Amino acid sequence: MNEALLRSLTPSVLGILVRRGADFAAAEDAVQDALVEALRVWPAAPPRDPKGWLVTVAWRKFLDATRSDAARRRREDLVDEEPAPEPGPAVDDTLRLYFLCAHPSLTPASAVALTLRAVGGLTTRQIAQAYLVPEATMAQRISRAKRTVSGVRFDQPGDVATVLRVLYLVFNEGYSGDVDLAAEAIRLTRQLAAAIDHPEVAGLLALMLLHHARRAARTAPDGSLVPLAEQDRTRWDTATIAEGIEILQAALARDRLGEYQAQAAIAALHADAPTAGETDWVQIVEWYDELTRLTDSPVVRLNRAVAVGEADGPRAGLAALAALDASLPRYAAVAAYLHERDGDLATAARLYAEAAQKAPNLAERDHLTRQAARLNSHR
Repeated sequence: MNEALLRSLTPSVLGILVRRGADFAAAEDAVQDALVEALRVWPAAPPRDPKGWLVTVAWRKFLDATRSDAARRRREDLVDEEPAPEPGPAVDDTLRLYFLCAHPSLTPASAVALTLRAVGGLTTRQIAQAYLVPEATMAQRISRAKRTVSGVRFDQPGDVATVLRVLYLVFNEGYSGDVDLAAEAIRLTRQLAAAIDHPEVAGLLALMLLHHARRAARTAPDGSLVPLAEQDRTRWDTATIAEGIEILQAALARDRLGEYQAQAAIAALHADAPTAGETDWVQIVEWYDELTRLTDSPVVRLNRAVAVGEADGPRAGLAALAALDASLPRYAAVAAYLHERDGDLATAARLYAEAAQKAPNLAERDHLTRQAARLNSHR
């Protein structure tokens, strides 16, 4: 059974059902039921036309659900007009579905969860694990999101800014290693960049490419995280870095700066440094100032504190950190790093251990735990 094939066919089959008149929530349920049926039937009797088979079974599942729903009895008149089983045109509906899942009526968190479930093909359990929440909680979140968009058609999509946000968050889910969606997010952002002339779309594509170029060096053979300063830069994908920088420069030349372009500029400065010691931290701080002006995000201010600590010394970084809320994600990890650089190993070890308890994933937790143990062993 080729689960990758099933996942690749999901967006197209879902799009066909929606175009035939199924509302989004019912179509998504029908496609998921058809995938379950495929997992049961295909090993013994693989179809000659997998997509056609899925379209036919999913449509029948939708019609069966329609018959049993008293609120939708008018659709029962369509039972005898069931479409032919041939697959629809070979159109990639994935990006269109992203626009639907990224409807402004949804919160970003709900939009990402719905996208991962409906378009990415992940199970509710996988998504819950990625977000570190109980499966029941995630199931309720996805159900609420599906109800919200159930009456929305493709002529009522989310706006570009919302789609960019969802694509970026989906990319980050893949980049973290919890679920491998980074390449798919890049593919869809390329499609979006080819379809619309928008500097922030180009900025997001450049940002993704610059981060993705470093992916091979981010983990050791045992799966442990390798901090940026310790990465083997010969393992970075120089062609992807060059492409990302070229796209970024073209976007910046239009003088319509946005947050993704600013983030990409920071990533480009990291990528352009031959060694960690040659990183232009002063310029990175300047870009963080721009990013703070654009977003006023506390997370941006947290990252800026690290950059200030590198550019002006750990005391300056700690002073910048002191103005922020200690409950911010990764605050303790940043404080630990700056205290270590300032020579306060006892405080740093304590903060590393605290940060490990709050880590969003296992790899980060193990890394922070090792950092705490390393400092404790020197005391």
